[in-house]
Amino acid sequence: MRFRRWAVNVLAAVWAVSGSMSHLSASPPRKPNILLIVADDLGYADLGFQGGADIPTPAIDSLAAGGVRFTNGYVSGPYCSPTRAGLLTGRYQQRFGHEFNPGGNRAGGNRGGGNRPGPNFSGKGLPLEETTFANRFKDAGYVTGLVGKWHLGGGPEYHPFKRGFDEFFGFLGGAHTYFDKDNAEILRGTEKLTEPTYLTQAFGREAVSFIERHKQEPFLLYLAFNAVHTPMEAEDSELDKFDEIKNETRKTYAAMLSSMDDAIGKVLSKLKDAGLEEETLIFFISDNGGPTMQGTTINGSNNAPLRGSKRTTLEGGIRVPFVVQWKGKLPAGSVYNHPVIQLDFQPTALAAAGVTVDPSWKLDGTNLLPFLDGSQKGIPHETLYWRLGDQNAIRHGEWKLVQYDLNVENYPTTGVSTRKLFHLPTDLNESHDLSEKYPEKVKELESLWQEWNKQLAKPL
Repeated sequence: MRFRRWAVNVLAAVWAVSGSMSHLSASPPRKPNILLIVADDLGYADLGFQGGADIPTPAIDSLAAGGVRFTNGYVSGPYCSPTRAGLLTGRYQQRFGHEFNPGGNRAGGNRGGGNRPGPNFSGKGLPLEETTFANRFKDAGYVTGLVGKWHLGGGPEYHPFKRGFDEFFGFLGGAHTYFDKDNAEILRGTEKLTEPTYLTQAFGREAVSFIERHKQEPFLLYLAFNAVHTPMEAEDSELDKFDEIKNETRKTYAAMLSSMDDAIGKVLSKLKDAGLEEETLIFFISDNGGPTMQGTTINGSNNAPLRGSKRTTLEGGIRVPFVVQWKGKLPAGSVYNHPVIQLDFQPTALAAAGVTVDPSWKLDGTNLLPFLDGSQKGIPHETLYWRLGDQNAIRHGEWKLVQYDLNVENYPTTGVSTRKLFHLPTDLNESHDLSEKYPEKVKELESLWQEWNKQLAKPL
């Protein structure tokens, strides 16, 4: 009897353990973390993996080495706030009127006429009717954080806390000093604070802290540097690394970029130390091209071999360094040559998180994962579109039809160009207008752009 009771107890224990193990094996896998890193006004040619040679960027280069580099990566606007509005919503920002920067920044001329200021909606921001990726990931059980530049509205109703973010450290406007000065407006949440650390390094520190505090749960971290946007301010320790660069603006730019790369390196090291390298889907882009307008360069950036600048619809304004890394899931060190756009971030990240996109969201982006892992043939986008006031462009296959700010050619010439046609694979610099040679191609692309344009809202 005593043996039988012992045997029954042993079997019960075995069944309990077995049931417990079965329960563990059936538990769903952890959802991947999402890390979106955005640089500001970065030159197309200024990273090592983009061919840059005078500014070491080992951390950012490691993302390309461990992930997928896109040679035709675009953003939906050629400057800051509109691109971010498209990024956060996954929709062309022109659909809801967020076509210009808040505050009346100049945006190009009247169609066929002279330059004019963009509409001024100072104090406004990303329309409240729009849903952000932070909203969607919060609904999916993620903790959400923003570190860095917001530029989507300074009023309380536009604060990141009201747009789906659980945590915020950074500034609300479009530019900010990198040092603690009288005009510094750094916030933690809604509280202003004094930040003595060089701002780029402070953003890296806060991103590392966010990962440490939330490493046990799925998180979305939007790390939006203001580097290498003006003002041109760098630490002496970084400047000393670039004494061989004689142009002072370029030297300061190099120091600022080096500091951002160092901060990104600390974030990537934190992911590795926390065992989250293969659990984190990482995106890296610039918000637009470098500001090389009027034959000069405002921040020392280099857009070669592209023609054009930030604030123009030429390739130099809208084609950017673009990388996606998900170790163990996407092929490391690969290159993808078909056009993609920052609007693809949201559907790609949602797919990774197992969230089904509702057609009522009307996203313009595409889930890139099946194209990158080889499970889907074809291309993500046959056609991409741009509109910034009277500047506009369409890329359809290998062809681009563009109307751009004439300041890029002969300052102080005003207005916009006529429509020009370029075959990008053979003319990346957009130097040879083929509109007269291929009038039917012009007509085809013009018709496609006009159909898209009919869907858009008036700029706010």
